[in-house]
Amino acid sequence: MPLELIVLGSASPYPRPGEPCSGYLVRGSGATVWLDAGPGTLAALQEHTSLTDVDAIWISHLHADHVADLLPAVYALLFADLRPAKPMPLYGPPGIGERLSAFLSNTGPAPIEQAFAVHELHDGHFAEAGGLTLATTAVEHGFPAFGVRVTDGARVLAYSGDTGPCTALTELADGADLFLCEADVAAPSPVHLTPEDAARAAHAAGKLVLTHIGPFLEPAEAADRAGTDAVATPGTVYKV
Repeated sequence: MPLELIVLGSASPYPRPGEPCSGYLVRGSGATVWLDAGPGTLAALQEHTSLTDVDAIWISHLHADHVADLLPAVYALLFADLRPAKPMPLYGPPGIGERLSAFLSNTGPAPIEQAFAVHELHDGHFAEAGGLTLATTAVEHGFPAFGVRVTDGARVLAYSGDTGPCTALTELADGADLFLCEADVAAPSPVHLTPEDAARAAHAAGKLVLTHIGPFLEPAEAADRAGTDAVATPGTVYKV
């Protein structure tokens, strides 16, 4: 299977009709990985595969527009018609398990460990999902946040998560065949990227795909400013 990226959603900072927040499927080497789980992406995911056919979930940071659909995913895995064979590997920032457990608690912590096998990310973290390797890099977003390189051994997809300009971001993109990069803001920010920032980070990458374009930028304007014709929209499939 060729390495491919499926856009589930890219809206920032809240979902619109037909536009979930940040979430993507990466498929290759017989594996499927869900990158970020923003509101609306669990429903969009099911247009392509079952939740129980996902091999791992990777979460860039704990802002709600990137993580909120893990909450209904717990209900789907534990209390509905799905029958997962074992807890699903979940890779996320420090504290992600406790955050989910506390939010879903009733009389005590919710049994998150029955739904997810939680692994906390750190800079330099490596994981494998089927034939895919996920290499995590810390980026700058004002609190723990990460980008990732996903490879099948031949091709590389890099994803920025949410970040401001930083050396780590440029290194993350370096040599990637496809760089999926946020372009949230119109003016410079320490915690988000302008389209120009995304283009500079992508200078040593192959195809640049903009995502997470904020409400004060039009997608066409962002693409023009970044010098790319690729803007992530729900349902779009990119071959890496």
